[in-house]
Amino acid sequence: MRPHASTMPPVPDTGAPAAPRSDWATLRRLLPYLWRYRWRVGIALGFLLAAKLANVGVPLLLKDLVDSLSIRPGSAAALLVVPVGLLLAYGALRLSTSLFTELRELVFAKATEGTTRSIALETFRHLHALSLRFHLERQTGGMTRDIERGTRAVQSLISYSLYSILPTLVEVLLVLALLGIKFDAAFALITLAALALYIAFTVTVTEWRTQFRRRMNELDSTAHTKAVDSLLNYETVKYFGNEDFEARRYDQSLEQLRRAALKSQTTLSILNTGQQLIIAVALVAMLWRATEGVVAGRMTLGDLVMINAFMIQLYIPLNFLGVMYREIKQALTDLDKMFGLLGRHREVDDAPGAAPLQVRQGTVRFEHVDFAYDPDRPILHDLSFEIPAGRTVAVVGASGAGKSTLARLMFRFYDVTGGRITIDGQDIRQVTQGSLRAAIGIVPQDTVLFNDTVEYNIAYGRPGATREQVEAAARAAHIHDFVSATPKGYDTMVGERGLKLSGGEKQRVAIARTLLKDPPVVIFDEATSALDSANERAIQAELKSAAQGKTALVIAHRLSTVVDAHEIVVLDQGRVVERGPHAQLLALGGRYARMWRLQQSGGDATAAGAAAS
Repeated sequence: MRPHASTMPPVPDTGAPAAPRSDWATLRRLLPYLWRYRWRVGIALGFLLAAKLANVGVPLLLKDLVDSLSIRPGSAAALLVVPVGLLLAYGALRLSTSLFTELRELVFAKATEGTTRSIALETFRHLHALSLRFHLERQTGGMTRDIERGTRAVQSLISYSLYSILPTLVEVLLVLALLGIKFDAAFALITLAALALYIAFTVTVTEWRTQFRRRMNELDSTAHTKAVDSLLNYETVKYFGNEDFEARRYDQSLEQLRRAALKSQTTLSILNTGQQLIIAVALVAMLWRATEGVVAGRMTLGDLVMINAFMIQLYIPLNFLGVMYREIKQALTDLDKMFGLLGRHREVDDAPGAAPLQVRQGTVRFEHVDFAYDPDRPILHDLSFEIPAGRTVAVVGASGAGKSTLARLMFRFYDVTGGRITIDGQDIRQVTQGSLRAAIGIVPQDTVLFNDTVEYNIAYGRPGATREQVEAAARAAHIHDFVSATPKGYDTMVGERGLKLSGGEKQRVAIARTLLKDPPVVIFDEATSALDSANERAIQAELKSAAQGKTALVIAHRLSTVVDAHEIVVLDQGRVVERGPHAQLLALGGRYARMWRLQQSGGDATAAGAAAS
């Protein structure tokens, strides 16, 4: 009886990006990471407040210092003692401001770096947990740019929020209180009005120009994506002589980025000019009021100096307040993009309570499997066959018949939409993905290597393997002699995606990697189709050795590579049309026999596939 097909289609995790969340929602998303360092945050805030109190005390001492110089002639003792004491106190306050600031930085550095590390690591892990569908559709350059900006945004946001915004507000409140208490309310009102106007102007203009910054970032990601994509496809560019075409394409993106950057800079200049105008008007009004008070005798010269010092101290953080607000808004936008990546749905996830796969013999069964990448275009239809423990089963058929899809389903890069796949009777959807993938090894058609050493790429099959184990796997894959003959041996760098090695050498590295992993189930996904006949024959022996005593699924175009399989399954448009050993299928005189005759008479695998169709 056919098992009940799942009624829930795969949920793609690469739909349209989610709408940007509010700034408060982004901050709430960040707070749990900071909460781990709450004691450090508290201590850092204490140092921060101490630094601001010392900073506000400086103009008060400056007033006393100036007033103490207005002494009666002949008071030499006062001239020597009072200013010296005030000068020492002035220096101590200045030093305290810097000391408390550095202590704050020192205490909170671990929290900032730890939070950044946690978010970056979680994003990295989540991207690896997303389905193959996401990674087939993603744009690498733009995504890496988003992660880079998001990671930097964490540091900017924490730094600006806790190091600048809060202390500036504290300092403003202290200054307003002092001005209101020591002098008439007009000084506080002028300062308060200037502050309110400054903040309103900054927020309004920054909100307006955020669209230009966002557009500039999008174009920057687009340009970066095109550059990375072109460099990754270096050989293709050279094959077709399209260097100028790629340069023009990149330059178009850079030109759009330049225009957006100029627009962003123009709006920034408008913002800065408006901010300076508000500050300048406030300074003139305050100094006019103070000067009038000195002339009228209501205020001393020290009061004038103190008010001027207060305004300068406020002017500097206020000026940076505009910059900080812009940077915080940008950091929130960048962080939201990275949190958007974290919010991507995992199409394939472990079932609740999933247990590790227990491999006793290694029998693999496809039971009435249906599958479609897109619901409107089914790939596999009611597919059923078994790979007995320790046996080799080959799957052949025309291009697009669904052969490579079998490997992706076994690894759970996608889940079946109907039926099930089992290993030793265990539905692979009910076991942990880690244990499932640990039990399966693969030699793919196109082996992609890390831009690292030969040893690293072979040892990737079993991280932590010793050099002796790596060399043993290399000998079994017949690549040890080649590696040893190179000047750097196993420390030879293989280049981006392994481009420094030939196709045959890369395949042998892949075989060695799988042999080192030593899984009970192996998949050879058209492992020799990209090689010439000589290399194919040479590697075929290694593949046969790698499959010895293991449950093996061989996906192939070239029928000559599967004649020794215990059973051959012929697929056509996702359905099993023939099955049996090589001799039996030839005697049947059906589709497999036609493919075989065509290949034996000189046709290639493509022609054989066409005949099968």
